[in-house]
Amino acid sequence: MAPLPPPVDYVAVAKKQLAMQGRNIPQSDRVGVVDFGLPSSRPRFALVDMVAGKVEMFPVTHGRGSDPQHDGWLKNFSNRMGSLATSRGAYRTSDYYWGANGSSMRLAGLEPDNYTADQRAIVVHGAWYADPALIATQGKLGRSEGCFVFGEELLPMILYKLGPGRLLFADRLSEPPPMPKPFELPPADPLPGMENLRRASSVNGPLPKTAD
Repeated sequence: MAPLPPPVDYVAVAKKQLAMQGRNIPQSDRVGVVDFGLPSSRPRFALVDMVAGKVEMFPVTHGRGSDPQHDGWLKNFSNRMGSLATSRGAYRTSDYYWGANGSSMRLAGLEPDNYTADQRAIVVHGAWYADPALIATQGKLGRSEGCFVFGEELLPMILYKLGPGRLLFADRLSEPPPMPKPFELPPADPLPGMENLRRASSVNGPLPKTAD
């Protein structure tokens, strides 16, 4: 069995991204890091306290355009209008507002991979389909239209702790587990010593090479 990859150091990721985006981020006490290398059944939103060096993990959705099969795994990112997909990269959290999904927080995309976040209305909000209780019943969260969606009970704490003017970084950080090797069928030719093996049936002759 292949060894599991080492866990991601989300504090180190947050420090690196702050160093790169610092001039765009007025508040550096807390950073949100979303690890889309993990499935939606796992807590993958890391809320990093940069002062204490502590990390809290919470479940968060990805976009339906990034997971057409709806199996809980993000397959791809997209910045395209109408893609309904998640975009990777660094965001600056912006102002709070009350919208169709209740309390929400706007995001400003800071990279070529997510600069259409405002036009696409990619925000942080809450919804029933992001309730962590769904993981126990269906093994995954629902999908958004590209927004970062949290359970409705969890959202107020996320909005309070992350808040406007902070960094939110999203990417595929963890490596998915290794896929098992496919089952290999035995060779079509008889194994050594079995060349003259006969069928135990009413039909005489050697073993067939294909099913009847």
